[in-house]
Amino acid sequence: MEIRQLQAFVAVGEELHFGRAAARLHMAQSPLSQLIRRLEADIGVPLLRRTTRRVELLPAGEVLLERAHAILSATRAAEEDARAAASGELGRLAIGFTGSMTYALLPHLAKVLRARLPRVRLDLQGEMLTPAQVERLLEGTLDVALLRPPVDHAELVIEPVGVEPLVAALPADHPLAAHDTIAVSSLADEPFIMYISSARSVVHDAVVATCADHGFSPLVAMEVAETSTLVSFVAAGVGVALVPASAKQMSVSGAVYRPLAGATHLVELAMCWREASQSPTLPRALAVIREELDALHGMLPGGIRG
Repeated sequence: MEIRQLQAFVAVGEELHFGRAAARLHMAQSPLSQLIRRLEADIGVPLLRRTTRRVELLPAGEVLLERAHAILSATRAAEEDARAAASGELGRLAIGFTGSMTYALLPHLAKVLRARLPRVRLDLQGEMLTPAQVERLLEGTLDVALLRPPVDHAELVIEPVGVEPLVAALPADHPLAAHDTIAVSSLADEPFIMYISSARSVVHDAVVATCADHGFSPLVAMEVAETSTLVSFVAAGVGVALVPASAKQMSVSGAVYRPLAGATHLVELAMCWREASQSPTLPRALAVIREELDALHGMLPGGIRG
């Protein structure tokens, strides 16, 4: 059974007239009759009753006409989907978000990408440290990552999109929480909740460097991998922390954020993707993300700026 046979049969079944069906299909009546005969021969049962006056559908023909409509509709949809996939309008997109960007950007970008690329299935993965994102990009399970540079891999393209300062995360009942701004040096004797050092966390290194600039090394009480866990331990009174300013988007009862007086090491944000990616969806997604990040500069909690 061929698609062109079904198309011919649908025309005849709807028109119940070979002449009108042939005109509809822009073909001669004789080749149309041959297509229908071959279809009946392939199936092994007659589909039509032909007389000199009229054409009627037999029971087998009525069933086939209904199924043929569904088959042809599915065929057209498959063709359209294939074209949409080739143009990047249809497909799957996996995006990784680093720590605090999970709370500052992921919900917004998810909404925008869903609106702008409605036929793309999104796989959004938050709270990922840069080394894990790089690994996933290289193995092809992430299409694009919002991560913290530096990244040094020839296979990856990195596009800086902004920087942000560090802020202090404090227990709400901490004496320093009463201040509008606190000095980094005032945290010298405080226990710190830190991002894990073994994972080569960019923010961990920025915190250590900032403390060193202000004359001390942080007293590490605990190391964690996720920003949400870090702030939860701060809220529980285990210690204090320095986090990217965008973490202020994450509200945890019992924790407050305060700007720091004096210079801190800035942490960068960049988009990163595999240069050899064959995903037709990726260029469309990158364009949407760039546009949204441009619009959000200066408006995000934490004041991320380009």
